[in-house]
Amino acid sequence: MRYPASEKLEIIRIVEQSHLPVRRTLAQIGVPPTTFYRWYDRYVEHGPEGLEDRSSRPSKVWNRIPDAVREQIVDLALNEPDLSPRELAVRFTDTEKYFVSEASVYRLFKSYDLITSPAYVVVKAADEFKDKTTRPNQMWQTDFTYLKVIGWGWFYLSTVLDDFSRYIVGWKLCTNMGADDVSATLDIALAASGCDSVTVLHKPRLLSDNGPCYIAGDLATYLGKHGMDHVRGAPNHPQTQGKIERWHQTLKNRILLENYYLQGELEAAISAFVEHYNNHRYHESLGNLTPADVYFGRGPEILAEREKIKAQTIKNRRLIHQRQAA
Repeated sequence: MRYPASEKLEIIRIVEQSHLPVRRTLAQIGVPPTTFYRWYDRYVEHGPEGLEDRSSRPSKVWNRIPDAVREQIVDLALNEPDLSPRELAVRFTDTEKYFVSEASVYRLFKSYDLITSPAYVVVKAADEFKDKTTRPNQMWQTDFTYLKVIGWGWFYLSTVLDDFSRYIVGWKLCTNMGADDVSATLDIALAASGCDSVTVLHKPRLLSDNGPCYIAGDLATYLGKHGMDHVRGAPNHPQTQGKIERWHQTLKNRILLENYYLQGELEAAISAFVEHYNNHRYHESLGNLTPADVYFGRGPEILAEREKIKAQTIKNRRLIHQRQAA
């Protein structure tokens, strides 16, 4: 059983004042000798305070992030308030070459009251596309979404997204949603990917919904001319195009925080966000790589480098702990 510090001190006084041998006195009280001598050693060294129960947790965790690094993480969080704990952990590891986990960053954020509730509700698709892609430019998803320019009306953003990497291959802000707008967006994507200028065994398949512009004969002729197959999702099942639907949500959550009064302003905002999304935004489903990292094949090298940084960081922390404990 556990004894409070006051009872431990009383037992020590009884043993000190008893005319019986220590072991016989302890046998009468019902306290094991090893327990008593442990108390007595702490009492001699630290006084009555040494008899207080001590936490079983170690006083210093060997893998604790050093204070200087914690300050760097907080500074980065204050300078990049849009980054989540997951994104900030990856960014810090990549830029500072020092591994920190998402859980560690979250706990640090929590201690500084930097955790806020999300500004929007994330809607997750219920199902996955059955035949998953295995390489870039194997299949492209395309769709329209609408955005408003005050005083002008609605504009329609046509986007081509690479299914494997989620990289935005091409986009175009249109005034209509016609087959020629889809063809113009595909021209941009084919030129950007190089698929129109190099000989490839298979051109990307196109995945779309069943909108009028996607079932039009003009688009079928265009796709046939460029050697592209066309796959359409089941009616009333937007999960099939879940990746591009999620892209639209991510885009709108960011750029619709502002009002736009000219088409050029809206195009500039879209262009800036596409650059950020492709090259700087870590995607959780891609192993915290950016779409560009996956699309251009840099992913394996980056992940291998992160594993080296993690191993070296943990090794250094362990060495520091051992030196301090010695």
